[in-house]
Amino acid sequence: MSAESVTAAAATLIALGSLYVSIVQSRLSVIHNKHSVRPLLQQRQIRDGVAHQAGIELINAGLGPAIVTHTLVYLDGEHIGAWTLPIFDRVLDQRRNGVQKYALPGGTVLLTGQSVFLLRLAPFDRDQDTDFGDLVLRRLRIEIHYESLYGGEDYVLHS
Repeated sequence: MSAESVTAAAATLIALGSLYVSIVQSRLSVIHNKHSVRPLLQQRQIRDGVAHQAGIELINAGLGPAIVTHTLVYLDGEHIGAWTLPIFDRVLDQRRNGVQKYALPGGTVLLTGQSVFLLRLAPFDRDQDTDFGDLVLRRLRIEIHYESLYGGEDYVLHS
C-alpha cells in the first residue's frame, strides 16, 4: 500500500467521522430547540374566601407558546364535550350570572407566562356560592391537549 493510498483512506475516514458528528450534532440541536420552546400548562382550582374568588385558572409555565388542539370536559365523571361556549350553560346549569368564562377552541394560543381563568366567580362567598365551589373543586374536570410551535407532540393536561 502506497503512502498516497494511506493518506486517501485516512482522509476518507476523517471526512466520514466529521459527517457523523455533524449529523448527531444537528439532531441534538433540533431536540434542544424543541425543549427550549416547550410549553407547560398547569391548571389550578381556586376557592379562596379571603381573596373572594373561585374558579379554574390555566397558566402556561413553559418556555414557549401552547397551541390548544382540543379539550375534553367531564362533569360528574361524564364526558360532555369540549370547553366551548355551548358547554358553559350545561356546566353552570344555565343559572349562574356573573361567572367569567374563557373558551378554548382548537387553535387557541396561550403565550409564555399567560394566565387565564377558564371559569371565575368574583366576588365569591363560601357560604352563598357553595355550589360553585363544589363545581370547581370536585365536579368539573377539563382535559387539555396541546402542542408547541413544532407541533405533533400531543401534550395532555389532566386536571
